[in-house]
Amino acid sequence: MNTLEKKFLQEVRSRRLVDHGEKVLVAVSGGPDSMALLSLLSAVQPLLHCELAIAHCNFQLRGTESDGDESFVRAHALTLGLECFVERFETGRCAEEWKKSLEETARILRYAFFEQVMVEQGFSRVATGHHVNDNAETILFNLFRGVSLSALRGIRARNGKIIRPMLLLHKADITAYLAQKGVASRIDASNGVDDYDRNFIRNRVIPLIEERFAHKLLPSLGRLSNQAGELEEFLELYFENLCEREAGLTLTDGKLEVKALKLLTVFEQKELFKRALRDLDAPVDGQALQKLVDLLNSHQGKMVMAGRALRVLWKGGSLCFLRDSPAP
Repeated sequence: MNTLEKKFLQEVRSRRLVDHGEKVLVAVSGGPDSMALLSLLSAVQPLLHCELAIAHCNFQLRGTESDGDESFVRAHALTLGLECFVERFETGRCAEEWKKSLEETARILRYAFFEQVMVEQGFSRVATGHHVNDNAETILFNLFRGVSLSALRGIRARNGKIIRPMLLLHKADITAYLAQKGVASRIDASNGVDDYDRNFIRNRVIPLIEERFAHKLLPSLGRLSNQAGELEEFLELYFENLCEREAGLTLTDGKLEVKALKLLTVFEQKELFKRALRDLDAPVDGQALQKLVDLLNSHQGKMVMAGRALRVLWKGGSLCFLRDSPAP
């Protein structure tokens, strides 16, 4: 193994991302990041004693280019002797029906597909190719959206069944590794278009900051991510204990109790509202949380919108969360 593969193996073992004998589904788009992930996992597979397979999503958003990605991934799976699960999505139609962005729609479709394959085929983990630069983009993206402090944690190395073994690797490391190993990859031309928010952050915002503050942004965001992660762990335990002690603070039958909420600080109120919105698969941002705090300081009968299809009504002694239509 080379130096990067040894570093990768140490990361996987230290964080216990893959246990002995586990079946790991590797999310492979055909791009440089996912191809590096697949190569790294293949290199350390004999030492981890795990089983690998590939999952590929064809979102059919780039015509023949999307089909080319699919063919490329299928062919590479054959050379490695790995099973390859592929799904094609009508992403544009779903986005229109669900009234969501293409980015968000693709994310929902992607992880639903991964979950389906894992359940049907007995996989215990799905690995994605996120790295240090992706984490920086996510932190800035969340910051611009106005999320809570704990959300500045960014991408987790392990989130349920999802693992990100490359989260300590930089994009430059990945590019050099692919060149060294002679691993081919596909380039998604849409990544160079700034129409999408994440692309704009990646292509315009981060380079501009690094031009002024060389080699400072990514390490600083990494430290912020770690500190936010520690804060999140503390808050999870704190609010778990708070909800056990005080009735009416856990979303039950779509309701939170006004009297119990009014005894809390604004920070506590927002954190509980965030958890309620998350349980309802509703968007969580600073504007929605402030609307709910303002509602709590108004009067009975008042109603606010906390998302496109979620109404929150103060009725009786409760805040009632009412969905106008089923979530996709």
